[in-house]
Amino acid sequence: MTLPRLPAHAPGMRIGLFGGSFNPPHEGHRLASLIALKRLGLDRVWWMVTPGNPLKSNGHLPALAARVQAAKLVANHPRIDVTGFEAQIGTRFTYDTLCWLKRHCPQVDFVWLMGADNLRQFHRWQHWREIAALIPIAVIDRPDSTLRAGGGQAGHVLARHRLDESDAMLLPGHATPAFVFLHGPRSPLSSTALREAGKGLA
Repeated sequence: MTLPRLPAHAPGMRIGLFGGSFNPPHEGHRLASLIALKRLGLDRVWWMVTPGNPLKSNGHLPALAARVQAAKLVANHPRIDVTGFEAQIGTRFTYDTLCWLKRHCPQVDFVWLMGADNLRQFHRWQHWREIAALIPIAVIDRPDSTLRAGGGQAGHVLARHRLDESDAMLLPGHATPAFVFLHGPRSPLSSTALREAGKGLA
């Protein structure tokens, strides 16, 4: 298999991985990325546009190329890279993607980025415990999720591995499991709401 062309990376770099359908991408994704870049001391953030979310129906999902292009227009930042490389390596689940990245970029300090709303249902992800053992996680605050995010199964399990927010810069390269909850400006936008309002991708 020909190796996919990955976004800019090099040994020692600190890179945040932000995965999702991006259907559609919006300013909330960009805001979360900018918070992560600053608070975690990241060199770059990769928006990994998935071929399809295993937890959702993908029958009406716009083409990957269309979502990648839309995401690039929204990201519009020199340190945010948009990629659809998962389609090239044939991975469907986050755990498999992370294992592939750890094999092919072993000296890069990756951090998984997720919105606080995702932490509450993280236990539904395939191999979620192994994901937490493989890569540090930054949970970024979302409206209506500040207090509820840690109430799920994953939040309870990971609670003892939580870093103080003042130590967020230590997260990249930290021994795993490890996660930090980042507070900051929050966008009310959501892809689901935008689709329901008829503002999704054609």
